[in-house]
Amino acid sequence: MLDKAAYENFPVAPFFVPRAWRQDLMAVYGYARLVDDIGDGDLAPGGRDAELLGLDREQSDDRPAMLDAFEADLRRVFDHGGTGPRHPLLMRLRPTVRRCGLTPEPFLGLIEANRQDQRVRRYETYADLLAYCELSANPVGRLVLGITGTASPERIRRSDAVCTALQIVEHIQDVAEDLRRDRVYLPAEDLRRFRVAVPDLARPTASASVRALVAFEAERAGRLLNEGTPLVGSVHGRLKLLLAGFVGGGRAALRAVAAAGHDVLPGPPKPTRLSMLRAVGATLRREG
Repeated sequence: MLDKAAYENFPVAPFFVPRAWRQDLMAVYGYARLVDDIGDGDLAPGGRDAELLGLDREQSDDRPAMLDAFEADLRRVFDHGGTGPRHPLLMRLRPTVRRCGLTPEPFLGLIEANRQDQRVRRYETYADLLAYCELSANPVGRLVLGITGTASPERIRRSDAVCTALQIVEHIQDVAEDLRRDRVYLPAEDLRRFRVAVPDLARPTASASVRALVAFEAERAGRLLNEGTPLVGSVHGRLKLLLAGFVGGGRAALRAVAAAGHDVLPGPPKPTRLSMLRAVGATLRREG
């Protein structure tokens, strides 16, 4: 829930969360963001990150090599007998991992999702997209539960639904931006169903067919959010408010998409702060 799908629509570590949580949430956020920046080729120029990971500065643009080196450094976080990681961000992550008893699997999933982004540009089926979200989104929700000490099989199941929904919301909002990276996350089977071709997604505004396709994917995301919403009612205190923020942020984003007539091609429709607060309040009333 702290990957791009979440932090674009709701603050990562709002003021009301306990200081200890905020520190750990920001450590996980920093990790997720850096992995995405490596995978997207958005690292700061100069090659400093490559050097920190033991590579030549010129290898900064070699995304597979960078992801491999980053994974090797991540594994040093969990090697209690070694010298520890090299990258400062992973150094900051290490205390969080130890304090919260976090396991490597969620962190490795995020790396694997970015590896997949290097070789997979299209998704044939909705099931294929869900499998991608299992790597790209669900791990971070599980990390939130781990940080707050609230993980259980049922909460993980609900969290996965919320995280996948938020990832799909992001894909809906960013259709045009993703296409500029030669990525299409809308399933090909759905494009055919609505008689949409990939070039249709590059137009300045959406045709009726594209709008219908986006509305269909938005409805799916809404159902997933509803499936995951009982997670909010299963916890208490500030965590309830934090999780309601993620769910409410997703709902507000979907309302913004609907308010734009499901035309996402001119740019990502974004919810207003007021609409987000209203959605959070509605989520709390429903689940409180």
